[in-house]
Amino acid sequence: MNKQSPKQKEIVGRVMHEFKHGELEKRDGEPVKNPKQAIAIALREAGATNQESPQKNKANLRKTARRERQGKTAKARAEGETQRRSKEPGRSREELYAEAKRRNLPGRSTMSKPELERAPHA
Repeated sequence: MNKQSPKQKEIVGRVMHEFKHGELEKRDGEPVKNPKQAIAIALREAGATNQESPQKNKANLRKTARRERQGKTAKARAEGETQRRSKEPGRSREELYAEAKRRNLPGRSTMSKPELERAPHA
């Protein structure tokens, strides 16, 4: 039996909180109603499931940590925290990319956020 790290416990707690408040969703967008399914999702996101290899668990934990940093969890969406990561007020790369796509800017998919900010406005 492996012990969970504090970060893994935090992730499991967040996912179970989302389940409790009806914010945890399946891939098709439906809310999760089964507590066992919520536990399975929580353990997988935390990289603590016994159904995956250690390498896959590490990858799942990294993926979840990245989603949390980017504010792409149900909890962050509910609290409106998607832009809290950057200190300076500004647009996210996703917003800049959407504008570049709307303007049909060539090469936009390979541009970094600073490059998208500097892109010519036509």
